[in-house]
Amino acid sequence: MLDRRRLLSGLAAVSALTATGRARAVASEAGRGPRLAITIDDFNITDGALMDGAARHRAVLDALDAAGIKAAGLVAGKYVDNPTGAARLAAWAEAGHLIGNHTYAHAYYGGSNPGDLGADIDRCAPVIAPYATARPLFRFPYLAEGRTAETRDRMRSVLADRGLRNAHVTIDASDWYVDQRLRERLDKDPGADVSPYGDFLVRHLLDRAAFYDALARDVLGRSPPHTLLIHHTLATALFLPKVLKGFRDAGWTLIDAEAAFADTVFQSKPDIAPAANSLIWQLAKADGRFEARLRSPGEDGPYEEPAMDGLGL
Repeated sequence: MLDRRRLLSGLAAVSALTATGRARAVASEAGRGPRLAITIDDFNITDGALMDGAARHRAVLDALDAAGIKAAGLVAGKYVDNPTGAARLAAWAEAGHLIGNHTYAHAYYGGSNPGDLGADIDRCAPVIAPYATARPLFRFPYLAEGRTAETRDRMRSVLADRGLRNAHVTIDASDWYVDQRLRERLDKDPGADVSPYGDFLVRHLLDRAAFYDALARDVLGRSPPHTLLIHHTLATALFLPKVLKGFRDAGWTLIDAEAAFADTVFQSKPDIAPAANSLIWQLAKADGRFEARLRSPGEDGPYEEPAMDGLGL
């Protein structure tokens, strides 16, 4: 005859052990150092001051290779739908870096008909499909998923219908603004010392990374593997080695993008509207306890303008 008391006691013990194991796992996660994967958007690789497009792309590839990591490129099709762009994507794939869909036109779809988004995704798909490292990853242009809950859900359905995963950003930043200011300076003074821009970029990215990691630990109870959003710019080509060294010197572990995207946090679908900004920002907004720590938009050039002005950059 089944001894219910003994059975219940045994189940309680198993439950306690399971709970203890979970608690230890959470504690271990909370105590581990932060991890970072590099994701690079757009691939608008043009000739310009200091470097032509070929040199820019080679500099980025060399920096990633020297760091021993594999990044993810979220590609807007219009920038690579030509023989030169195809050759650069081929080199990216040959180096083992992931390729994902960032639409063809890189338009703002946050308040648009989801059908327009779907058509733009479909237009980009054959541009990136030939490469072995292409993955079913999609990143919304401007991180804009929808202004209303209805639009957001329809946008997310567009992805689900195509078997695509949202390639969320956990650490957003304004690297594009640093690049803009750098190019403006070079337009005025082609011989300008660019190193202060690299120093500022490293400080800025580390500051935003520290903010989002601290917020993630409070919201999730752990530090997830982070995905940093940067763009394929002159600033990235010039300063990516300095950026990667800066993160390592600050105690971050650099990891492959594919490993980061495997974490369950990237399956999250925060119930907020408008749906935009980094995934950590969205999760904090949905939680409701962190309003005092959130600004909207999460990142933008004007936030960095006073500091750059003060430094004469």
